[in-house]
Formats: sequence, C-alpha cells, structure tokens
Amino acid sequence: MDSALPLSPLAARIATIFPALANAPQATLERIAREGIYRKAPAGTPMFDEHSPCSGFPLVLAGSIRVLQRYPNGRELQLYRVKPGESCLLSGSCLLGDTNYVASGVAETDVELLILPPTLFQELIAGDESFRRHVFEVFGERLAALMQIVEAIAYQKLDQRLAALLVSRTADGEIHATHQALADDLGSVREIVSRLLRSFEDRGWVDLGRERVRIVDRAALESLARG
Repeated sequence: MDSALPLSPLAARIATIFPALANAPQATLERIAREGIYRKAPAGTPMFDEHSPCSGFPLVLAGSIRVLQRYPNGRELQLYRVKPGESCLLSGSCLLGDTNYVASGVAETDVELLILPPTLFQELIAGDESFRRHVFEVFGERLAALMQIVEAIAYQKLDQRLAALLVSRTADGEIHATHQALADDLGSVREIVSRLLRSFEDRGWVDLGRERVRIVDRAALESLARG
C-alpha cells in the first residue's frame, strides 16, 4: 500500500480488518471507503433471502452473519458464518455469475459492514490484484468449509458432529448457545440435539446450564468426534 497521504479513517479500518487488502493501493482502499454503502443492522435482521438478486458484495467490519439453507419442513442448515475481515462466498458467486441467491443470510449479532455495489465489485475484480486475491481467498476458504459440511453429513453420525461442534466452539471450555442454535448449526432439530446433550451429560462429558454447555471431558468428546 502506498502511503503518500494518510488514509481516511474508514479506509485505514478496512486495511486493518482485511489482511488481504492491507497492501492494496491507497486509491483502492479510498475508493472502497468512498463508494461502498455503509450499513448497520441489529441481530436477527435478514441480510438477503433465497431467490433474491444480489445487491452487492459485503465486507463485514463487525459482528457476524449466518448464511443458511432453509427447507420446506422448517429445518435449517448453516452453511457458514461471515465474521469481521471476511466476505460472503454466495454474494461473490451471484455477482460473478449474475444469478440470484440460493440461500439466506441473517445477522447473528449486531453487524456493521460495507456493501460494494455490483459495478464497483466488477471493476475491482478486473483491475485490482489485491482485491481479486481477497475474493479468491474467500472462495477457497468457503468451498473447503462447505466440503467439510458435506462430508460430515454424508459420513458422520449426528452425535459425532455435535461432539465436533462443541470441541471447536469451546476453546475456553464453555459455549453459550441455546439447544435450538446448536441444532441450527447442525441442520437438525432441537429435540434430538437436547437428547444427545443430556446423554453427554449422563456420561460426565458436559455440564448443561441455561443456554450454556460446559465441557467436562474434552478427550471423550474429541474421541467421539473422530469416530
């Protein structure tokens, strides 16, 4: 990134939050800050819906967005989360292919983001290597994660997937989430997840509280997750 002049506050924030854009030309960062549509949304806000056209490419500055597939029977399957410093795979895919969304996005927490209009997105993809690299990194990381989900659904039992989820989400030994939220992450239903969690508790692997799961025996959960 050239540094002839100090970056504007928003451009500097973009460079700090998005590693792939840290070395982007100053003109690119300033253009993103200037032409991007700044938006804030409270938790629970629908960010986009299945079958709707894509209005732009989001750069998440704060908060988290859940991207999920909804089914006619009311079940949901979480595909991935978009966190600060990340962008949405589906948005990029829709813009590049001129197609509508095939899934939905919901603000998991209060979110803050910049939405790059389609024209700006296309021009940056064509003309700026750092931005193009960021988009390709998004595709690579998200596709790898989606393949892991497909593999887990195809080959792992739900108790294995739940154990793996708990281990991955509880670096400090405790996860704060409802049983419904865990079921949504797994594409299952609350009753089954609650039953499995009670089974884990009976075995002495976890301790359950209100909207809380504390890991007691991480080794046992890791062993189950590995199958």
